[in-house]
Amino acid sequence: MSSKRLGKGIEALINSNKLNKTNSKVGTIKKIILSKIKPNPNQPRHNFNRDTLNELTKSIKEKGVITPITLRKIVDGYEIIAGERRWRAAKKARLKSIPAHIVNIKNNAEMMELALIENVQREDLNPIEEAEGYAILNSEYKMSHEDIAKSIGKKRVTISNSLRLLRLPIEIRKSIKGGYISAGHGRALLQLKTDKLIKSIFKKIIDESLSVRQVEAIVKKKSPNNKKKKIVLKEASYRAIENQLIEILGTKVKLKPSRIGGSIEIIYFSNEDLERIIDLVKSI
Repeated sequence: MSSKRLGKGIEALINSNKLNKTNSKVGTIKKIILSKIKPNPNQPRHNFNRDTLNELTKSIKEKGVITPITLRKIVDGYEIIAGERRWRAAKKARLKSIPAHIVNIKNNAEMMELALIENVQREDLNPIEEAEGYAILNSEYKMSHEDIAKSIGKKRVTISNSLRLLRLPIEIRKSIKGGYISAGHGRALLQLKTDKLIKSIFKKIIDESLSVRQVEAIVKKKSPNNKKKKIVLKEASYRAIENQLIEILGTKVKLKPSRIGGSIEIIYFSNEDLERIIDLVKSI
């Protein structure tokens, strides 16, 4: 992935020409004792492949840590913004210290933002981890889909489509995380109306090794195609309204029209999520 496509990425913050300037975002590269470094609790990346970590450990034993990790100062040491995999491998290689950039971070939202950007730039995240990172920025740090898109350097619809993957049943999300099916498979499955049907087609994907195009063809056949044009147009307008509400509330929203009026169904996933939605509604 080209870093040109991305917004204020790590490269924009860590500029070699600025490393020796005081009061800049990034200080000089320092050797930091490994025991003083703590992992980022909101690290977007959750999976660290054991084999590739062992390979990196072997490389570090032979050549050392070539690319410094990125840290922020905390009360009792340092916290990782980018480079947890290198830090883990350095510990396995029994190094005492590791080269690091020390970055001045305003708040946890910026911390999460930079960690996510760095992982996206390095293509280190699977699609579900990436979506979970966007969800944290959206729900915990109140960043809109548009704000996230500008920060990451992607289109708003890309962020929205990524977040939609979190609506899939947990076993399908795990399958995407593990690389057994792709995000394209997941997006195709999301067009189906019920979890039962989604799980049925998912099993077919696994059993028959179906491509994304094959799944899209199956989904198309499952979708009713005998609706009148008026109804289709009306449903399209409902979807547009639903998408607007989803972006505003940061959660799944369903319009349920009836002959006279209708209702709006808002989904929440925890008590904290409910409180967040209530606060949002109150502020509108």
